[in-house]
Amino acid sequence: MEREPSAEKRGPAGVTQNEKRLLAVLAGHQDRTAESVAEEMQTATDAVIQWAHLAEENGFATMTRTITHTYALNEEGEVYASSGLPERQLLNSFEGSIDMATLKQHPLSKIGIGWMRKKGWVTIRDGVISRAGDAPEGVDELALKGPLTEGEGLNDLIRRGLVVDQENAVTTMRLTPAGEALVSDGLDLREETGQITHEHLLTGEWEHLNLRRYRIDRLPRRAVPGKAHPYQRLINEMRQILLEMGFTEISGELVQSAFWNFDALFQPQDHPAREMQDTFYLAEQTTLPEGYERVKAMHEHGGDTTSSGWGGVWSGKKAEQCVLRTHTTGLSIQYLATHQEPPVRAFCISRVYRREAIDPTHTPEFEQLEGIVMDKEVTFSHLLGFLKEFYLKMGFADVRFRPAYFPYTEPSVEPEVYVDGLGWVEIGGAGIFRQEVTEPWGVKTPVLAWGLGVSRVAMLKLGLKDLRMLYRSDIDWIRDAPILSADAVSSTRR
Repeated sequence: MEREPSAEKRGPAGVTQNEKRLLAVLAGHQDRTAESVAEEMQTATDAVIQWAHLAEENGFATMTRTITHTYALNEEGEVYASSGLPERQLLNSFEGSIDMATLKQHPLSKIGIGWMRKKGWVTIRDGVISRAGDAPEGVDELALKGPLTEGEGLNDLIRRGLVVDQENAVTTMRLTPAGEALVSDGLDLREETGQITHEHLLTGEWEHLNLRRYRIDRLPRRAVPGKAHPYQRLINEMRQILLEMGFTEISGELVQSAFWNFDALFQPQDHPAREMQDTFYLAEQTTLPEGYERVKAMHEHGGDTTSSGWGGVWSGKKAEQCVLRTHTTGLSIQYLATHQEPPVRAFCISRVYRREAIDPTHTPEFEQLEGIVMDKEVTFSHLLGFLKEFYLKMGFADVRFRPAYFPYTEPSVEPEVYVDGLGWVEIGGAGIFRQEVTEPWGVKTPVLAWGLGVSRVAMLKLGLKDLRMLYRSDIDWIRDAPILSADAVSSTRR
């Protein structure tokens, strides 16, 4: 029977078999690269580095990571190394002075003129470029000619995109005195068993196994499971709530005609929201849908309703312009145009675009949730009930409403929820579609409609102060975000 090694030879608890193999390979060497160790151990370099990290945590080895840089000219840099930088070639193409229009015919003028001015080689006055005296070689030209070594000239070439900076990392490792002592005492390199099976117990083999030793005084390494992005989980939660409330999800194209995005919602063609500073207009145009004449009549004189419309002349050409949709309400009216008979419950969660300056609370693109309910005898009270139920299911305990104005609903409200530390926060808009919106499409029953900015809800639910966090690839934030919210946990316990 094989004799069991002493506790000293087996090594302290918590040292893995791979660590022991690594220590044995490092024994007798000052420094070894991770690549050479991996080759000797016949394994991957990443695996060796991982084992070395474990040995370093236990105090048996140290690791050093050295980063070096090598520089090389790219294809464009090679061309300029042989023929000169664009500004030098351009300067050599004329003597004294030259007309700007003539110099612009040179193939390198777009690059060279700006650099000549920046370096002070020329002056420009009344459309004439004149030499400003001598133009000695600069540090960038000297660097381009000689070996690429670190300095101001090299930095200039890197900034101009003429040099490639190649980073090389070398990891070396060596034993500490504690590691050397552990190796000299002897290492048990027999295969370890980490789990005793039923078969081991039946045969009695467990008594002779080399069992892996564990330390119970240290926390295990953090396990990071795969998970959906917190923002996507919140969107999925909203979608699930509405589906459970009996709604049907709809979708549509990101590019919409101004007709569906504005005109069909009874927004006047001179409304400020339609201006270039608010909307992304595209060069393309599209044809107007069948029945557009009724929308035209509604804008000009109110059609067959009691409305007087907006007056003036409605422009079909303006309605044919294509835009990146500024809201998802245009999808709702398109859905109603083909589903005139009640009951209808539909929603859409999708991205919209507006010309916004980027800051902690605004981005030019964001997600919007849009919902509609059409049925006989539904009232404004039903709308408030739908909204309150939705927000309560989202985890907001207190909901209230205040009057508001929107071009395509009347009456209109803005729902508000109470958030600890912030007070009452406006979180969307809602109302009943005006007759001018529904009448052109033959919809005779009331239509309740609401919309909310999903990203604003996400900021409140996730405790964020910067909207841009929702779109950044911050792996630490994603890892730390809980899979279930506190509200979901409380709901599950109940």
